[in-house]
Amino acid sequence: MELSTVEPTAHSQQKAPTSSSTETAEDLAVKLNAAVRDNDIKVVLELLEKGADVNSKAESGWTPLQSAVQADNEEMVRLLLDKGACPHARKDNGGTAFIEAAIGGNVNILELLLGYGLNIDDCDDNGFTAFMEAACYGQEEALKFLYHKGAEVNLRRAVSEEKAKLLKGGETALMDACKKGHFSIVKTLVQKMGADVNIRDNKDRNALIHALKDVCDKKKYESVVSIGRFLLDCGADVTSKDECGKTALILAAEMQSLDLVKALLEKGEIDIDDADEEGNTALMVAVKRNDYDIAELLCEKGARTDVGNLIAIVNRNRAQNMSRLLRQYNARFVPETLSDWEPNSKRWRDQLIKLYKIYRPMIGKLKTFQYIQQRIQNTSQGGIYLGLHGGTEVAVRISRSTEGKKEKLFFEQCGNCERLLKLFQFEKEKGYMYLCFPLWEKNLEEHLQESEDQMDYKDALRMIFQAVRELHSLKFAHQDLRPSNFLIDLGGKIYLADFDNKRKLIEGNNELVNSDLEALGKLVLYVLTGGRKPLQQVSIEDLDADSPDYEEAVDLAKSLVSHDERGLEGLSKHPYFWSKQTRFQFLKSIWNKIKDFPSPKDRNAVFRAPNATTSFPYPSWTEKVDDDVLNIMQHPHGRKPFRYRNDVVNLLRFIRNMDEHPDIRITNKIGDHAAYFLKLFPALTIYVYNSLRQNPEYSHFADFQDPLL
Repeated sequence: MELSTVEPTAHSQQKAPTSSSTETAEDLAVKLNAAVRDNDIKVVLELLEKGADVNSKAESGWTPLQSAVQADNEEMVRLLLDKGACPHARKDNGGTAFIEAAIGGNVNILELLLGYGLNIDDCDDNGFTAFMEAACYGQEEALKFLYHKGAEVNLRRAVSEEKAKLLKGGETALMDACKKGHFSIVKTLVQKMGADVNIRDNKDRNALIHALKDVCDKKKYESVVSIGRFLLDCGADVTSKDECGKTALILAAEMQSLDLVKALLEKGEIDIDDADEEGNTALMVAVKRNDYDIAELLCEKGARTDVGNLIAIVNRNRAQNMSRLLRQYNARFVPETLSDWEPNSKRWRDQLIKLYKIYRPMIGKLKTFQYIQQRIQNTSQGGIYLGLHGGTEVAVRISRSTEGKKEKLFFEQCGNCERLLKLFQFEKEKGYMYLCFPLWEKNLEEHLQESEDQMDYKDALRMIFQAVRELHSLKFAHQDLRPSNFLIDLGGKIYLADFDNKRKLIEGNNELVNSDLEALGKLVLYVLTGGRKPLQQVSIEDLDADSPDYEEAVDLAKSLVSHDERGLEGLSKHPYFWSKQTRFQFLKSIWNKIKDFPSPKDRNAVFRAPNATTSFPYPSWTEKVDDDVLNIMQHPHGRKPFRYRNDVVNLLRFIRNMDEHPDIRITNKIGDHAAYFLKLFPALTIYVYNSLRQNPEYSHFADFQDPLL
């Protein structure tokens, strides 16, 4: 959005000379832009004939066409377009001639430019569309034209990811009109164009907050009061706050508008004692500004006088009338004796200390502040906020009583589950339920993307699997297993939440369970790749093939996605979760189970499942083993020489014999036996495990438990 007209350069103060044999393209460009700004069509034509680039750019990226539009010179605009001016060209801030035309309000130019195939909702780098600019600059005819041509009325300002993280953007045309005090535009937007009065921007502010914020201009005052009353009549949400936690009531008190304060108090849902991030209530604002009439009205309506040390304020102001009013409503001078307090949470420390220190009306034993700086997570059902319940740090979910009761019943069912988020306490007030949960530090997505600490992926997935198993045991399928729904506390423990309320009763519907398993398969890949890619984009190809758990991880992910018959209970015991020593013990144990079979053929038959899809991955395994180690094993001291063959049975025998009959020469050569074999044959464990599991006659051989599970 351009806030000021581009000033002509020194070159533009003079007429462009009509002839020069040494003029460069840059010289011609400077003169062309200057001539356009001087509205000198004759010189413009001369320069174009001499070869001046009709799409050259001046300071800040302005093209001649954009300058002509800004000058409201329709004839010049048509000329430049006829000469090849590009209507799609952008200034340095991304603005186009079309957006500039909306600022000037020239409908003819807008219609002309629109005929060149422009996107009516195109925006500059700050997210401003032509429709928004028309609303911002009070150009009602242009606004109506754009609306009838299909401009999206409730479009929110789109900004870059970096700006969105700073909570910039998200404003609508209605917010722009409210902020500028254009009452006629506001009425047109709402009454004739269907503008939504309760959309919120990225700082959680609605149109009412934009209207009442920063009203310093006396000329704008009456218009703002009219806009405020109009929005209230149209159902504007009075609970919205600005980025400093100020409600519409506090802003109205700052404006010293008795009419607006009255109108707001007539709304039954207004919280008269709500306070901003500095702890200021509407009454405190009125007292500080020595606005007797507003203070009296607030006191009459029941505003609390026992917070904020109001008497100390009026004493500083020497406001005796205000002092008498407040004492009439039981205000007392109270020395401040707030003790030092240090929260347990590291991430939320600063916000919690601020919450502890500021005044907030208590909700039972709960102290919370429903505004953006105290919000720790967004959900489709509303925000999750910090809170202190009886001094304990909590996360607070606020719902209307009906929905809150249903949520409370569900969370009470989770009470005996170790990995499902539990309800800590709850409070009720004015038709709302405040559900309090143990405070977490981060969700899984944040931890993977922001933390410098390396996560124990295997332990994390154990907890994730357990959480989903526990939810299924309650006969619910989650249906939204995203990283942001797994919460991590200060001790690194993981809990599953469902704040978006997407869970469904299973009731024999295996499709719901399979859907959870598929999502869990994606989540496994997301965790094992450290969250480097978005959940829906990650694939098996992104796994680290050099990881010691690679083969097991691939098999686990594929088993989940394919709705493996073992189900979540069985897959929770998958070899991926086994320790290195457990995998090695498993391989050793298989030879002990088959060594007494009648013949080598019978032993090999154990690994030939009827529907096997994979073959033995190491058909020449003896060539991979260290020559000295192989020679020692084939010529053991005091025993008959034995030649090992290249099949899976002999490899398992080799592993078992080496470990059961240790030879110091081998140990000195290879070190830890388990580490050596698992690195040399990384696909062996999962091959043996699956070969046994898929063979109905010997599947029980695969039932091997890791002592840690």
